[in-house]
Amino acid sequence: MKISVIIPCFNAAKTIAVQLEALAKQTWKNWEIIVVDNGSTDESVAIVEKYQKQIPNLQLIHASDRPGAAHARNAGAKVATGEALLFCDADDRVEASWLSTMGEALLKRDFVAGCFDYTQLNEPWLVDSGILQVQKVGLSQYEFPPYLPFAGSGNLGIKKALHEAVGGFNENLLYAEDTDYCFRVQLLGTQLHFVEDAVAQIRLRHRFKDIYKQGESWAESHIYLRLLYGVSVSRIVAFGYLIKVLLYPIKIVFYLKNKSQFAKWLWILSWNIGLLKGSLKYSRNLTLESNLSRQESSQKVKTVPVN
Repeated sequence: MKISVIIPCFNAAKTIAVQLEALAKQTWKNWEIIVVDNGSTDESVAIVEKYQKQIPNLQLIHASDRPGAAHARNAGAKVATGEALLFCDADDRVEASWLSTMGEALLKRDFVAGCFDYTQLNEPWLVDSGILQVQKVGLSQYEFPPYLPFAGSGNLGIKKALHEAVGGFNENLLYAEDTDYCFRVQLLGTQLHFVEDAVAQIRLRHRFKDIYKQGESWAESHIYLRLLYGVSVSRIVAFGYLIKVLLYPIKIVFYLKNKSQFAKWLWILSWNIGLLKGSLKYSRNLTLESNLSRQESSQKVKTVPVN
């Protein structure tokens, strides 16, 4: 079985060489790497072109017409020649047996996710903060319908035919697009399987402003995702988010012991602000139907107006 490894890339000049070095050491009889540049303005493209001389199965394509990792992954999947697709990220590093382990899993299953390790690419204070450290021992699960497990796209594998059947990633989502993708694949009837021994080392945001931005953006997309799957956001719920935003900053006095604790406080604050912004932003729309028309047929879920 031929496997296509797809890597979305946007301004990853500081990290993509690490990932490509790791991939160059992988073992599988028939496979290719597709790096999809999503409009980088740094030296990312030049670095990938340099590695093309060292890695004969490495291909570089450009998808700068629309921002977002979802669009980049879909563009990579369109040109992929493999029967199966593996997704990983330009700022992480897969471990030595990653490709062979995920490949063996895809010979038996149609949809698989590997393990995340946060200890190798991050400073101890960041690991100790506990921020966003999921998929270490199993799959995560959201608390709202359809109550299905999900995995991050930094370590995800799927048969190409199934990817095409579900319509690819939702390009309207700049964040949480992998969660939505996992939901839709499972709603078509394919179970997501966790592959513990297929490990990707994940690089967390280490600057406080980036931690804040990520938390806020992901939480805002969390609201969009709730609406996408028919869970309305009432005025009472939005008011609850407002109260949290107003009161939570007071708790900073309990989180000033060290960088780790402050990062945890900042993440929770940014998440609360993102939930509030999302609830206010999408409450202005009577429905999300116009934004989601591309995937109505494949999702098999309804969109409801916000109360």
